[in-house]
Amino acid sequence: MRLLARREHTRRELLDKLAQRGFAEAQAAPALDALAEEGLLDEARFAEAFVRSRIQRGHGPVRIEQEMRRRGLPGALADEALAAAEVDWQAQARAVRAQRFGAQPPAGRREVQRQAQFLQRRGFTAEQARAATLGAEDDDEKGPVWAER
Repeated sequence: MRLLARREHTRRELLDKLAQRGFAEAQAAPALDALAEEGLLDEARFAEAFVRSRIQRGHGPVRIEQEMRRRGLPGALADEALAAAEVDWQAQARAVRAQRFGAQPPAGRREVQRQAQFLQRRGFTAEQARAATLGAEDDDEKGPVWAER
């Protein structure tokens, strides 16, 4: 109960933490089933809170999904939580880029690549990173002339 009082957890996270404290999975599983029946252990609620917190940290959808899967969340639940967030990922990537590098667009090809790589490490797709670094407000714009070379 103390673990759940601090933050939401996935079932796998709780099983791992209880195993570290000496509890066998055979002992822990029925207790976790009871917590789930009471609504105290809810992976959908975990996924929603996790997505919100990672968006606030400036992470992109690829990284968020990978982290949720690493924590043992089923893929369908992870996908649902990302879809429910209703985030404009290109706008999010632009905001993260501006926060890290300033409002001015990158001054050259090398700088575009550096900033795009930064965004991809944060979990944005190549397309989202491209749109953010080239300053394209929508798909019709091509960005600065030097970026086309």
